[in-house]
Amino acid sequence: MPLHVLIILVAAGIAGIVGLLHLLGLSEPARLADEDAARAAWAAEFPDDPALAVIVSHDRGAALVETQRGRGIVWPVGADTTARYLIGARARRTRSGVRIDLPDFTAPHVHLRLDAREADRWPALLEDTA
Repeated sequence: MPLHVLIILVAAGIAGIVGLLHLLGLSEPARLADEDAARAAWAAEFPDDPALAVIVSHDRGAALVETQRGRGIVWPVGADTTARYLIGARARRTRSGVRIDLPDFTAPHVHLRLDAREADRWPALLEDTA
């Protein structure tokens, strides 16, 4: 088979799979249904440091977590979630929410979509973690 035909077939196959996953609703980002879901997502990353308190955003797209070691954040990465400690993080308000700059090369920035009230409140909650 000529290379140019193979490239077209592979590209069309990948595009077809992406389209099918999107049509089936499997491309939706993860949501944190409630505080227990946020606690479970935190525990999946840090099982030795349980969440003591949780604040879930209004759209269920992120959660602030308080632990013995300090505050952290849980947010979606595709259909899964991830979590990081906020020690040394800087937060600033943006037009659509809050941007958190983490001292972590694996996740240097987190952009959270928050409503206006949350976007005003969340950076203040992060101040004592720096």
